[in-house]
Amino acid sequence: MKIGTAEVMRKIDKYSIEVLKIPSIVLMENAALKVIKNIDLENIHSFSIICGRGNNGGDGLAVARHLHVIGKDVGVFLLGGDQGLSGDSQINYNILLNMGVKIISVNNMEDINEMREYLEQADVIIDAIFGTGLNKNVEGIYSAAISVINESNSYILSIDIPSGLECNSGRVLGNSIRANKTVTFQLYKKGFLNYGVDKYTGAVVIEDIGIPKDAIHKFHENEYIMDKVFIKKSIIKRNKHGYKGDYGRVLIIAGSKGFTGASYIATQGSVRSGAGLVTLCCDEEVQPILSSKLVEAMTLSFDDKGRFKNVLKSSDCIAVGPGMGNNETTFQFVMDTLLNATCPIVIDADGLNVLKDKLHLLEQCKNKVIITPHLGEMSKLTGLSIEDIKQNRIEVAQKFAKKYGCIVLLKGYNTVITDGNKTVINPTGNSAMASGGMGDALTGIIASFVAQGYEPLKATSISAFIHGYTGEKLSKKMFCVNASQLLEELPYVIKELME
Repeated sequence: MKIGTAEVMRKIDKYSIEVLKIPSIVLMENAALKVIKNIDLENIHSFSIICGRGNNGGDGLAVARHLHVIGKDVGVFLLGGDQGLSGDSQINYNILLNMGVKIISVNNMEDINEMREYLEQADVIIDAIFGTGLNKNVEGIYSAAISVINESNSYILSIDIPSGLECNSGRVLGNSIRANKTVTFQLYKKGFLNYGVDKYTGAVVIEDIGIPKDAIHKFHENEYIMDKVFIKKSIIKRNKHGYKGDYGRVLIIAGSKGFTGASYIATQGSVRSGAGLVTLCCDEEVQPILSSKLVEAMTLSFDDKGRFKNVLKSSDCIAVGPGMGNNETTFQFVMDTLLNATCPIVIDADGLNVLKDKLHLLEQCKNKVIITPHLGEMSKLTGLSIEDIKQNRIEVAQKFAKKYGCIVLLKGYNTVITDGNKTVINPTGNSAMASGGMGDALTGIIASFVAQGYEPLKATSISAFIHGYTGEKLSKKMFCVNASQLLEELPYVIKELME
């Protein structure tokens, strides 16, 4: 699914109307019909529709007309009265009047109180107050109306965006509708991706209102959300004549005393997601322990410099960092890998921590580098506060990726994956997965898919989706999901997603 900003949507609409000559009233009618499609008309009979004076309000007026025609009980409220209606809204307003539908103007608090009585009787409230163009704080009767809507016990459906949300950032502009469902058009709105916005949007449905794909491609900014269809198309089915050499050699550099779990999980992440040959390089003190546990992977010691150099040169992907500690030894391994490897590199955990103030090494690396920071690690790398990153995750990740020529996977709700030019959002995963080792598993999975021959950005994206989807699937029957359980389920989920 494609992601869009208010500016992108404005350009697409303008091009469709002015160049392609699609009448704007046709787009409004299509939008109204798609809203109707998302209502359980068999069981819901009474509606209150709260409209603003712009085109979002026009969508609401068109919805009111269709509901009236099929015999539903419809109360229509127009905030601010009928002066200054947009052109298409005026057309739908006049049609409703000609049909004998009463439209109640809401101009003051007395009118708000009258509206409150109607809302208490409605099965569904439809929010059509503000659209994606809102850019200033909601005040006065508009804010009062939003509060009254939120206080009702009715189901709330927002058209295109909950009124009061800023389209690009998801920021609440003074006051915002808290919808149960949002029916949005053509593109998933960028602001819906940020932390906590789901409290306002409820379930989000994206509907096509008849804008040609060419118009969308012309202005879309290369930002996407993954879904199962993308994953199914992306996972390559194996040739029946394939052997282990066809599916890549992964080197995992990880683990130290007290942190054997991180290295074990990262290694198993590569094994369980299909890498042909996996080798773990770890601290000599813990190598015997890990060697006995990793029956499908090879191990070698940090001290075995000659063998390490050979494996480094022959690998198809290298992952470095989990469970190594923030120390000089870790830094030396990260630096040696960045400067001497001949394949893509995944850096996680302590591998990232030691790069603080040494980011020039990323620019010196001749291979594609994938970094997988959580918010705290990204804060250390960029010098930005965690709160600043939370509020601007996509922009921060894109800027960093472009500056250092790497791929950034910024973990968290709606994980951001970007190379600075193309950005992919992963919607899978949930809080049942909030436990130690989950990030290590993801590191191993990414390294595996890169080694299997997937383009690095696609490998990173696929891995994030599969990792989160597996956790979601397990969480349907489990209160919490740990990394070992996820690894056990992993190959079954990959097979399911392929088919």
